[in-house]
Amino acid sequence: MKNNAGTIIFSKVLISIVLTLIILILMKSNSNFKSTFYKKVYSDNISFTKLKNLYNKYIGDSDILKKYIKTEIVFNEKLTYKSMEKYLDGVKLDVGQNYLVPIEESGIVVFIGEKEGYGNTVIIQRIDGIDEWYGNIENVSVKMYEYVNKNKLLGEANNNLYLVYKKDGNVLNYEEYIK
Repeated sequence: MKNNAGTIIFSKVLISIVLTLIILILMKSNSNFKSTFYKKVYSDNISFTKLKNLYNKYIGDSDILKKYIKTEIVFNEKLTYKSMEKYLDGVKLDVGQNYLVPIEESGIVVFIGEKEGYGNTVIIQRIDGIDEWYGNIENVSVKMYEYVNKNKLLGEANNNLYLVYKKDGNVLNYEEYIK
């Protein structure tokens, strides 16, 4: 069984390398492809969710190791708060001191840094294509471009947690996502 998992992983890495080389060759030889690629990657908002779905559809589930490695969930919390009120483009939740912030939906971390009005912010592009902003986060426990699972520990918030929901650059109504 171990040998089979190693072969599958090796095959996926090899396919990924070949695809990368094909893209690089096309960029070098075709200026239209290169400009389209740069526009999609550097100008537009990349949908990592679509890329992951394509990868899973044509290459296979990227979580192959879960079949062979037993893991145990250490942190499995749901979002709790004392009160909420509208704040800038989203909502401000009163969560108390040293609140451990759970991730509301699985996705890919696409931003970690400062956002004006929100402090240290983590943006996760959820599997449903929505960009979810978590503001006022300290001791961040995720990394850029890491795939994170629902209810995993994101970091800590002191007193206030700011949440914003966006899709295709448009702000969504937070009341539809906070229960």
